[in-house]
Amino acid sequence: KFKELYYNCYGDFMDNQHRYQYLDQYLKKRFGSKVFKVALNGNFTCPNRDGTIQYGGCIFCSDKGSGDFAGNPNDDLSVQFEKVKNLIHLKWPTAKYIAYFQANTNTYGPIEKLRRLFYEAINLDENIVALSIATRPDCLSDEVLDLLGEINRKIPVWVELGLQTIHESTAEYIHRGYKLDVFEKAVFDLRARNIEVIVHIINGLPHETIDMMLETVSYLNCLPIQGIKIHSLFVLENTLLASYYQSGDFNEMELDEYILVTAKQLSILREDIIIHRINGDAPREQLIAPLWSLKKLVVMNELDKYMKDHDLYQGKEYKKA
Repeated sequence: KFKELYYNCYGDFMDNQHRYQYLDQYLKKRFGSKVFKVALNGNFTCPNRDGTIQYGGCIFCSDKGSGDFAGNPNDDLSVQFEKVKNLIHLKWPTAKYIAYFQANTNTYGPIEKLRRLFYEAINLDENIVALSIATRPDCLSDEVLDLLGEINRKIPVWVELGLQTIHESTAEYIHRGYKLDVFEKAVFDLRARNIEVIVHIINGLPHETIDMMLETVSYLNCLPIQGIKIHSLFVLENTLLASYYQSGDFNEMELDEYILVTAKQLSILREDIIIHRINGDAPREQLIAPLWSLKKLVVMNELDKYMKDHDLYQGKEYKKA
C-alpha cells in the first residue's frame, strides 16, 4: 500500500544507484526532509478538450484528460490533502509536501478561481514547501503569470509544461494544439518571474526516431529549465491513439529501446537539470501498451544497470551550444 501511495503521490521510487540528478535526493537536500507531492484536483478542463482549440484533447489522453491519479474534484482541497497526508504520516510522520495541481490544464480558468485555489493550497498545511502546477504553455496570460510570480515570492512555485516533443510533425499528429515558439515564450516568461520550469517529454511517440527524441533533449539544454519528466507513450483504451495503434499505424516502444534512448538522453542532458520522473504512471485498468511500463522498479533497475554497464551518467556527453 505504501509503495502504491509513493508512486501515485510522488513519482518514481528512488535509491542511491542512479547516475543522474534524481528528485528525491534534491528535495531532501533542499528542504531537509522527505518530501511528497500530493496531487490535487481543482476541477479544471483543457482548451484542447472543450473546443477552444479543438475537441478530445491530445490523442493519448484518457476520457478524464491528464492527471488520472489526482484527487476527487468533488472534494474540497482540504479533504483531498488530508486523505493523502493521513496515510503518509503513518510511515513518514515528519514528511513535508508539495501541493500539486495535476489534472488537466491548471491555469485554464478565471483568475479569481486560480487565486482562490492556489492560495488555499499553499495554506493547507504548515509543512507545504512548494506549489506545483501542471499546465499548457498557451494558457499563461500575463495576468496568470503575474499571479504565479506573486505567489512565488511567498513559496516556491513550479510550473510543469507538457511539451512531449519539439517536432512539429509529431505535435500535429498527437493534436498538441500549439507551436514550439509558444512553449519557448512560456519558459522565458516564467523564468522572468523566477518561477521554476519542469518539462514533460514522451519517448516512443508514433513515427519518431531515436535521433528525434535526442533532438528534443538537446533543444531543452538550450533553455533555462530546472527539471524534466521523461516517460514512455501510453496507449490507453478509448483514445484516438488506441485506434491508431490497433490499426497498425505504429508499434509500441519495447523496454530495451526505451532504456537505450532514455540513457542516451540523460547522458546528453545538462547535469544541473533535476530528473523528476523516468517513467510515468498509467491507469492499469485502461493500459493497452506497453505493459512493461507497469513494472516501474524493473524499468528503473534496467536503466541503472544499462548506464553503469556503459559508463554513462547525466551530462557525460553534454555539449554546450
